[in-house]
Amino acid sequence: MAQAAAQESRAVQATIGDSEFDRDTAVTLREEGVYDAELSAGWTIIHAVNGGYLLALLGRALGEALPHSDPFSVSAHYLTASVPGPAVIRTQVVRTGRTLSTGEASLFQFAEDGTEIERIRVLATYGDLDGLSDDIRTSAEPPAFPPLEQCLGTSDGASVIPGSSAITERLDIKLDPATVGWAVGAPSGKGEMRGWFGLADGRDADPLSLLLTVDALPPTSFELGLKGWTPTVELTAHIRCRPAPGPLRVSITTRNLAGGFLEEDADVWDSAGRLVAQSRQLARAPRG
Repeated sequence: MAQAAAQESRAVQATIGDSEFDRDTAVTLREEGVYDAELSAGWTIIHAVNGGYLLALLGRALGEALPHSDPFSVSAHYLTASVPGPAVIRTQVVRTGRTLSTGEASLFQFAEDGTEIERIRVLATYGDLDGLSDDIRTSAEPPAFPPLEQCLGTSDGASVIPGSSAITERLDIKLDPATVGWAVGAPSGKGEMRGWFGLADGRDADPLSLLLTVDALPPTSFELGLKGWTPTVELTAHIRCRPAPGPLRVSITTRNLAGGFLEEDADVWDSAGRLVAQSRQLARAPRG
């Protein structure tokens, strides 16, 4: 009850631009195209910093470096595992146009001898989501799963998201009971993960936080009967429209695990029933 009350209290206070997520993805301009950042330990999974958090961090830097502020398509290659601590982001404007601009960014950290290690490299296209056409022709439908109060989170007993994972304290995830068999030793084998998603302090979603959302649920490999870290190799996210306030519905599927790698396709729906983000990533299957 105390934890729920604390979450409710935080939910009243956090807003877009004034939340833990915003503070922890802040970047400081050092010189043209170069930004300093601090990778927070609060967004770690086991020993590494979450890939979606990193994507949002670089996404913020590109939003400042480019003439357009909203991410449309962001493709990232994860080169080495990031750790909490200082980092440098170097950006480059590739092309600017009337409605779209393209840029690239790399995040670097430092070895013990002071040399730089590139952690992640991104190529992205930005635009203005508010300027998009209202014409929608789609066969996509929101995933069907129980209402939020009937889904399972870490406050419902045993931890639904295992491991020394500080990020779980910053997320409000309620998983579809049909996709949590792995938590009780009975994975379905279907490679599916579905649930409700929000930030624990109540901050509503925006285009930048959607870059975190697509990589925030437990990996589908858990429901395939595999345990352990599932590191992302490459992730491409498409932001389709500005999300309405309220919890998000997230559906992630894997159709093929082969050669030690798997793909994860994610769809994110807002409270108005609109498809607001999509992603595909290639990840290394857990070795445990």
